[in-house]
Amino acid sequence: MSLDLIIIILLGISIILNIIIILKIKRPNDNNLDLIERLGRFEVNITKEFGNLKTELGDKLNNNFEKTNDKLEFKLNEINSKVNSRIDENFEKTNKTFINVLERLSKIDEAQKKIETLSTDIVSLENILTDKKSRGIFGEVNLNSILKNVFGDKNDKLYRIQYKLSNSYIADSVIFAPEPLKMIAIDSKFPLESYRIMVDKKKSDVERSLAFKQFKLDVKKHIDDISYKYIIEGETSSQAMMFIPAEAVFAEINAYHQDLVEYAYKKRVWLTSPTTLIATLTMILMAFQNIERDKYTSIIHEELNKLGIEFTRFKERFDKLSKSILTVNKDVEAFTITTDKIKKKFDTISNVDIENNDVDYEKIS
Repeated sequence: MSLDLIIIILLGISIILNIIIILKIKRPNDNNLDLIERLGRFEVNITKEFGNLKTELGDKLNNNFEKTNDKLEFKLNEINSKVNSRIDENFEKTNKTFINVLERLSKIDEAQKKIETLSTDIVSLENILTDKKSRGIFGEVNLNSILKNVFGDKNDKLYRIQYKLSNSYIADSVIFAPEPLKMIAIDSKFPLESYRIMVDKKKSDVERSLAFKQFKLDVKKHIDDISYKYIIEGETSSQAMMFIPAEAVFAEINAYHQDLVEYAYKKRVWLTSPTTLIATLTMILMAFQNIERDKYTSIIHEELNKLGIEFTRFKERFDKLSKSILTVNKDVEAFTITTDKIKKKFDTISNVDIENNDVDYEKIS
């Protein structure tokens, strides 16, 4: 029960007693004085008890408050310790995260610098490709790089670059493919000027339409030149390759210019990009390797047959030697028996006592 509730109850009792006293006083009675005196003493006792109770309750409340305060302080210290521990852990994690963020930002900064350098290189490449002669050199370098990566550097048995044909035309490269393909000529072509205008959406429809037509004419001219210059009956393969060093241009032709693909097919010219050329050359290389493997297989088979003949001779000779060894072994065994008998006789003779005439003639004989 709380202190406030007890005080309220005592005040209620005091009020009730005062009301009774007042009511008693109003009634004419001889015992009023006695009742007043008794009520006065009761009030004094109540007041005294109330004071004692208040003091006792105050002490108890103080003790309870001190205990509660100690417990609360202990809990607060415990919570503070846990909070500090969590804060330290979170600070450490935050510090690690911050360090990782700094490292990532450093890498991003490096990547940004590389991107800027690459952008500069791209602009330089764009400037280079605007010149027709530079584009031709770029295509030849790209073609030579692919040939080296697939066939190896300076592999004259498989390919050559800047190869002069019997008609005096020089192909960017030729591949000495196995039969029935024979020698395949590859020439690099880069129809870029009209392609750029054709795909540039900032240009007007008229300009793009004219570029579209010019692009078809340029590609057809390249196909005609390759078919005329690099397909020679009896010397080269019946087909040649046109290498387009830009994947985008190659994709444009195959996606939106099917008539050019069919035209190249009729002219026996293969249209290739860096990716498709690598795949084609890899297949040719595998054909080379299979042919070489077949050659070595026949040689190995022939040598194995020869080895089998020699092994048969070896077995015959070994059998003869084995029989000779068995014969010699039997002679050796007979010779050993004879030597043992002779040895025994010599032993018997050496044991004879001549002075005592102790001679066993039967053993000697």
